[in-house]
Amino acid sequence: KQVILQKLHETERDNAFSAFSDKEGELMDGVIRKIDERNVYVEIGEMKTEGVMPPQDRVPTEKYVVGDRIKVFVKRVKNSGKSSQIVVSRSAQGLVKKLFEEQVPEIAQGIVEIKEVAREAGHRSKIAIFSNDSRVDAVGACVGNRGARVNAVVEELGGEKIDIILWSESPCEFIYKALSPATVISVVERGERSAMAIVPDDKLSLAIGRDGQNARLAARLTGWKIDVKSESSPEAAEILAQMEQ
Repeated sequence: KQVILQKLHETERDNAFSAFSDKEGELMDGVIRKIDERNVYVEIGEMKTEGVMPPQDRVPTEKYVVGDRIKVFVKRVKNSGKSSQIVVSRSAQGLVKKLFEEQVPEIAQGIVEIKEVAREAGHRSKIAIFSNDSRVDAVGACVGNRGARVNAVVEELGGEKIDIILWSESPCEFIYKALSPATVISVVERGERSAMAIVPDDKLSLAIGRDGQNARLAARLTGWKIDVKSESSPEAAEILAQMEQ
């Protein structure tokens, strides 16, 4: 009897994991069922399959409580017998992307495209978007009427700040926008995937951000090394003077 029950359990587990083989990269609703010293265990799907959320996939600012309902990003499905595992995440960049797909029909339809996401979970995210239809305002679509769409995403992320950036194939223009909400005077290429962004003196701290976060996220979003300088710094002043000539 014990052997049969064990086999039935293994078959049920294999069936559950097979059903999740195509769910990798998807957003799913779940219920927190268990928390131990290391992991948070989330029950997901119709078959109430167990997903594991390891420490690196948790958000430092979030509190997890057994019985709470949460949305999770299915990061990885590993189906290999006894070591089968579904890894779910709240800190993945994919979570932000999927939440916007859920809230913005234009993204789900492919009219508006999310090009890049840079995230420091629990604090700030930057998303770069592009409209494949010149008649559709990509930023307006993501923000929604009176901010309804972006606010829904922010609420789901527990108040995480989100900067919506219009993607550009011009690196300098993309960097210019990526440093939002700071004002940028000029962006100058300095070598391979390296640039200097010159900002007004009173916007330097905003451009860099607390602990360098804004500049760091802008660099991740664009894939460029960005050196932020104030307009009165010797190096920036010299470049601006040359541009005026």
